[in-house]
Amino acid sequence: MLLIALALLVFAMTLLAADGAPTPTFVYPRAKTVDQVDDYHGTKVSDPYRGLEDTDSADTHAWVEAENKVTFHYLEQIPYRHANYERYGVPEQDGGRYFYQHNNGLQNQNVLLVADAVNAEPRVLLDPNTLSADGTVALVGHAISDDGKLLAYGTSASGSDWMEWRVRDVDTAKDLPDLVKWVKFSGASWTKDGKGFFYSRYDEPKQGTMLLDANYFHKLYYHRLGTPQSDDKLIYDRPDNKEFGFAGNVTDDGRFLIITVWQGTSPKNRLYYKDLSKPDSEVVKLLDDFDAEYQFLDNDGAVLWIKTDLDAPRGRLIAIDTRHPERASWKTIVPQGPDKLEHANVVNNSFVLSYLKDAQTEGRIYDLQGKFLHNVDLPGIGTAEGFGGKRKDTETFYAFTSFVTPTTIYRYDLAAGKSGVFRQPKVDFDASKYETKQVFFASKDGTRVPMFVTAKKGLKLDGQNPVLLYAYGGFNVSMTPAFSVGNAVWLEMGGVYAQPNLRGGGEYGEEWHQAGTLLRKQNVFDDFIAAAEWLIANKYTSTAKLAIRGGSNGGLLVGACLTQRPDLFGATLPAVGVMDMLRFHKFTIGWAWTSDYGSSDDPAMFKAIYAYSPLHNLKPGTKYPATLVTTADHDDRVVPGHSFKFAATLQADQAGPAPVLIRIETKAGHGAGKPISKMIEEAADSWSFVARNLNMEVALR
Repeated sequence: MLLIALALLVFAMTLLAADGAPTPTFVYPRAKTVDQVDDYHGTKVSDPYRGLEDTDSADTHAWVEAENKVTFHYLEQIPYRHANYERYGVPEQDGGRYFYQHNNGLQNQNVLLVADAVNAEPRVLLDPNTLSADGTVALVGHAISDDGKLLAYGTSASGSDWMEWRVRDVDTAKDLPDLVKWVKFSGASWTKDGKGFFYSRYDEPKQGTMLLDANYFHKLYYHRLGTPQSDDKLIYDRPDNKEFGFAGNVTDDGRFLIITVWQGTSPKNRLYYKDLSKPDSEVVKLLDDFDAEYQFLDNDGAVLWIKTDLDAPRGRLIAIDTRHPERASWKTIVPQGPDKLEHANVVNNSFVLSYLKDAQTEGRIYDLQGKFLHNVDLPGIGTAEGFGGKRKDTETFYAFTSFVTPTTIYRYDLAAGKSGVFRQPKVDFDASKYETKQVFFASKDGTRVPMFVTAKKGLKLDGQNPVLLYAYGGFNVSMTPAFSVGNAVWLEMGGVYAQPNLRGGGEYGEEWHQAGTLLRKQNVFDDFIAAAEWLIANKYTSTAKLAIRGGSNGGLLVGACLTQRPDLFGATLPAVGVMDMLRFHKFTIGWAWTSDYGSSDDPAMFKAIYAYSPLHNLKPGTKYPATLVTTADHDDRVVPGHSFKFAATLQADQAGPAPVLIRIETKAGHGAGKPISKMIEEAADSWSFVARNLNMEVALR
């Protein structure tokens, strides 16, 4: 049993506070201010902490150092010990070999393994932990050639979205000379002959501002093995539209290069293709109206099978014959149903579909004519992800998890219609003590919103339980049941974990998503506030015992609700949040989020955004709840200036005794690829902060 990270907390300071000891007085560092006022369509908006956007300035470095000193001095007074668990990834099979990731619980980064047969002993193919002394170089993407002999893999350093791609010989586990740089938001896709792969990149950025400058003009290239990147062939770009991005994927039969054209974070996309059987063939704009989501699944010769939400907000499957691409010739294979079609693939000459029914996975098998065959018998109520593979395969793999079930990998035999455990982690957690209930509550406008509530069996509803309320609510992301060692620790501490499925997410299809975007974004905050009020009204908790948490768009959620209802929460944890809604689109990939948020450049959207922007709705003289803002110095997704300016303003405006702190991680980014050691430290600090400020009495196990 591996016990090495996160875990049950002992709080000397918590007990002192509960006994009436004086609350510490905080003297916060003062950031340098400037007389910066911007005019937004006639509205003058002050931005005194504009200098904190420059993460490389001496003033910002000094402020960061001073803030961390205050934060860690506070956190170090709360002792804790740790516990973590091993994890497995979902296997993929190429050339008869099986590739999957594993972490024994002690490693900063997952290790990529390869086995020559499904039950054979695996060997290490790539260990990212050997690529840096501190574990901050991460494996963030990989692609395996059709014969299973070559691995293209992408790494990132210190949490940045920038990637470098290399090629490794699977037999020898040695790298070839190939190196591809300045890749972002791209995977790799091999040609059928294994002589090269397609990928997308941006032009080389300016040094010094590469973590801040906006990313425009994505380009799709082909890299031929054994040649320098300077010789890579440009396949497609759009100099007429700087916002277009490209993902190139070769069909399993090698005939087509399918080019998915994205613009921002909108689920809508365009779909083009290039016939690889014809040298120098032109790129064909098959679907170019940007009117819906189109996800290519597989092809039967010239016929493409596509998952789409066109005229079907919950999703359907269609077939398009490239020889007769007009819409009148399209055929519906699996029509829209009452549940959200979340994922689709073609394996064993059948469609393997996973649906969300009230945010829980259901698996279903259809034949290629669209006839329902049978359900996939899942291990329980939870989330199943994976179901990859090729049309000729007779097996597929999926990961199953729930709030109290550690992620277990299953092999599904499509011919037999049966699942069996492939890999199961060892975890020191007794799931039988806990239960998950799904409840429904009414939001401000009467909308019925679901929420999962997980707690110890027999929980006493007396309003005194510490509750952690976590959500996201944006970008069509579905928040489904999943195991987290941090949340398991929270449950063992006596806490209740609540996760509502807010509008803006994808749980009920595109209409649910759109209901939480643009001029309707306030619906998301109303849903979250209503969830908190429901938990209090139903005696799960009280304001003094309620903490809220969210990251990225979820950090915006926490920031907005913190400013709108500071009286409702006992503690808040906004992580890597989008806090300055007037300027988010000016940095790195921020412009891409305007499909969900809109932009302050638009007069109508400015008014709506300004009304909820967390930074701009903080008010001097307000008693705010205990808040721990978290961010990282290499976050080039949501640049740390958001959290810096928000924390500085919140500290200046705080009129109450509760601490307002910011924890700034170094050599880390938005979250992807973060070393386990850093994740453990941040999670332990967060739980310590919450337990201290909710006056939890926690016994060491």
